[in-house]
Amino acid sequence: MTDDELIARILYRDGSLLVIDKPAGLPVHAGFGGGETLDQHFPALQFGLPNPPQLGHRLDKDTSGCLALGRHRRAIRELGELFAGQKAEKTYLAVVLGRLPAAEGRIEAPLAKVAHEKRSWWMKVDPAGQPSVTDYRVIAEGERLSVVDLRPHTGRTHQLRVHMAHLGCPIVGDGVYGGDPARGVDRNLHLHARQLVLPYYRKKPPVVARAPVPPHMLRLLTRLGAVDADGRLLHLVAPTAGEAVPERSLP
Repeated sequence: MTDDELIARILYRDGSLLVIDKPAGLPVHAGFGGGETLDQHFPALQFGLPNPPQLGHRLDKDTSGCLALGRHRRAIRELGELFAGQKAEKTYLAVVLGRLPAAEGRIEAPLAKVAHEKRSWWMKVDPAGQPSVTDYRVIAEGERLSVVDLRPHTGRTHQLRVHMAHLGCPIVGDGVYGGDPARGVDRNLHLHARQLVLPYYRKKPPVVARAPVPPHMLRLLTRLGAVDADGRLLHLVAPTAGEAVPERSLP
């Protein structure tokens, strides 16, 4: 990814915050494997401020969509508090195997990390784990696949991936929690952070940013009737009146 390509993926920008549309397949920061990371490009997002922005939260390497950054020390701290306090509202789009048990519901399944050897780990449902809550709503269905809107109320590592697998409906492309069946449909993870609502300013409406459907998900979403010919999502509730939704428009 070039700096210009990242700048073109800005969904929202003001003096304190940035929300960018993170591409799938790019880790947000360095890990064991090395290679390119998203934060290597953050100096291109300074726009005149003394320091590059920093992450307000995380997205997995293979998850695409809305990612919030703080542009100065106070903003970074306050963003962290929003996410830690579960005040930031995150909504994800996923394509999963099978059909959900109901048109909508809540998953309350505690999660714990399982370590194996030195560098291998995963998450699992464990009664002794950390409380983890996800709401889901089915927005389209086929014979073998479903499209779901997911709203996590907690921010555990791999929460949505584990919760979907726990219901018997792993996310397409998720070889860790869905095995060969999930990878057999498509090798790309079909999980997208489509909307982020940040009640950051006390006397202003929440910042709302939406990330467009990524190209790697369009084929299945089109086949399942979840998007129109222009790639716009169907079957979703319209924005609340007066809601500010700056999509790729900068001040």
